[in-house]
Amino acid sequence: MRRKAQVFGILAVFAAVVAFTGCAKKKSDDVKRIGILQLVEHDALNDARKGFIDGLKEDGYVDGKNIEIQYKNAQNDQSNCQTIASQFVGSRCDLVLAIATPAAQAMATETKDIPILATAVTDHQASKLVKDNKKPGTNVSGTSDMAPVKDQIGLIKKLVPKAEKVAFLYCSAEANSVLQVKQARTAAEAAGFQTMDATVSESSEIRQVVESLKGKADVIYVPTDNIISASMNTVSMVANEDKIPVIVGEEALCTGGGLATYGINYYRLGKQTAKQAEEILEGRKEVSEMPVGYQNQYDLIINEDQVKKLGIQIPKELKEKAKFVKTQNKSK
Repeated sequence: MRRKAQVFGILAVFAAVVAFTGCAKKKSDDVKRIGILQLVEHDALNDARKGFIDGLKEDGYVDGKNIEIQYKNAQNDQSNCQTIASQFVGSRCDLVLAIATPAAQAMATETKDIPILATAVTDHQASKLVKDNKKPGTNVSGTSDMAPVKDQIGLIKKLVPKAEKVAFLYCSAEANSVLQVKQARTAAEAAGFQTMDATVSESSEIRQVVESLKGKADVIYVPTDNIISASMNTVSMVANEDKIPVIVGEEALCTGGGLATYGINYYRLGKQTAKQAEEILEGRKEVSEMPVGYQNQYDLIINEDQVKKLGIQIPKELKEKAKFVKTQNKSK
């Protein structure tokens, strides 16, 4: 009986080792283990992840050869973020990419040792991920998706010249959204607009909140907000019923049904983050000394489907430099 117990014990340990998943599956000491924790599936965050992986590949880091990437999606659930973060720490990743602020915050609470690159985060310092955006002083750095909010608000004057009242639609629980709306309100009020908040705490509230703006708002402004992004088609559909244009914070919100934006390119942002990862993996820089990266190139994106539905006249100076997109139906 004792021998049987010993055999079963050995088999149990072996099974646990075989079943162990995550970054710990390592082919050799030369293989770097990279975890990717993404808050939720939507175009902007997906593009950031794809840009990161493609950027690594261009720099010679290929999944399945000299790196092993373990990707996990938290399905917009904070408890899932924490569970995945704990798994990545337990499986000893060499580096973790955290996509969106809640994912980065969950990862940062789990480890002070593993280098974390946080992208699709508006302000790392305000989100308490770093001590200073120029010199983090923690195990976190990355790239910011800070958009040119003032220029986005400026589009209202050019595309909806008769507008007087602007509503800010965002999730009040998202720190980055709150930060962007604060900037947007300052810019809008300086431009002479009346402003109002239209906040949600979860996606199920979006339709009702947008419907409440009918007859009250001339334009809706949506920042780079994860909750709203996942249901942008719903926002557009309801707003179109009252012909309310929606100015948005990034391109994926435009293809979701927003009218226009000056926005960053999340695929390029992912590639920019990959450059940081390369420097860390090769030991050329410490993450604590690596400044948060920003983009200095913005794209003017205009949704031609929305232009037609709303009867918008595009000024010549915008038409000449705009990238025109169509709505992609992904209503949730």
